[in-house]
Amino acid sequence: MGMVGGGPGAFIGGVHRAASRLDGKIELVCGSFCTDPEANKTMADELFIPVEKCYDTYMEMFAKEATLPEGERMDFVAVTTPNSTHFPIAMAALEHGFHVLCEKPMTLSLDEALKLRAKVQETGLLFALMHNYSAYPMVRQMRKMIADGVLGDLRKIVATYDLGWLAAPNAGKQATWRVKSKMSGAAACVGDIGTHAEQLIEFTTGLKITELSADLATFVEGRELDDDATIMLRFDKGAKGVIELSEVACGEENQFKLRVYGSEGCLEWSQQEPENLLLKTNDTAMKTLRRGWAELDESVKGLLRLPAGHPEGFIEAFANIYTDFAAAIAAKMENRPYAGLFPNEETGVRGMNFIETVVASSKQNGAWLPLKQL
Repeated sequence: MGMVGGGPGAFIGGVHRAASRLDGKIELVCGSFCTDPEANKTMADELFIPVEKCYDTYMEMFAKEATLPEGERMDFVAVTTPNSTHFPIAMAALEHGFHVLCEKPMTLSLDEALKLRAKVQETGLLFALMHNYSAYPMVRQMRKMIADGVLGDLRKIVATYDLGWLAAPNAGKQATWRVKSKMSGAAACVGDIGTHAEQLIEFTTGLKITELSADLATFVEGRELDDDATIMLRFDKGAKGVIELSEVACGEENQFKLRVYGSEGCLEWSQQEPENLLLKTNDTAMKTLRRGWAELDESVKGLLRLPAGHPEGFIEAFANIYTDFAAAIAAKMENRPYAGLFPNEETGVRGMNFIETVVASSKQNGAWLPLKQL
């Protein structure tokens, strides 16, 4: 693996590095970590990256790595930079023959996402989008139980994602770029956490959002973009839904919850208690399914690393995406089939379609708008 971004002080780059190493399938061999030369070198030194493998720019890295023989060059690049740079970096990597794992959202705009999807299809290379919540074991169990019909006909899906980290006007370095359209895109709160909710809903239920009505708000004066949102949803097959989002919810840390209601019951998962999956019905006591539960589906058990009672969570979910992606790359090298469950370029296009439809609806005072058929 090579990495672009994740320099000194960057939160998500460190998470990516830790997760990628967890299962021993991936080695970080090169990087262009920061546009500041000294900070870039400092990061490389801390990671024991040789000086010749620490590149001043991502273009230099792609060009030089592409000249190396297989086994000496990187096989894929992890893109852990702000939204505005995802497209040019991922596009350049694909043009140089490298697979890409990218932070979400996929790009700055839907137009960029469509161009990137076309390039992935043209090259035949692999693209993964880091929606780590979809790789929690109990989320995968939720998905399997819904597919097996445990809930009956799906009727209502409710996702809530509340944080308080942007409640103050000056919320730090990470907050600065997220609320600026030039770096974040058409939306801030919706692009940052709303896409997680959208992706997790469609991943677990198998439903597709067809129409939505959105109300975006910017509570902190001086911000260009939203820091709060409420979105009503209509799905194919008749289900309805709501996504409630806020990054100015004082006191909340990372309160992401998903509830799926069907004709026979409800499944509920919370990111802050990720080892639990609640099953509720009208005629039986609520059942708490645990990560160490003996009846977990076999496909879910493959995601576990520790025995019951030893908590697994955020970084392990990242690692599940990385390990799945590494297996897909290995299969491609060996010319054999492999059906990975990692979010891909189609997921990225869906996410950007969702963001831009939400923004357009809010500008029209919550008008119901269809997602584009792409």
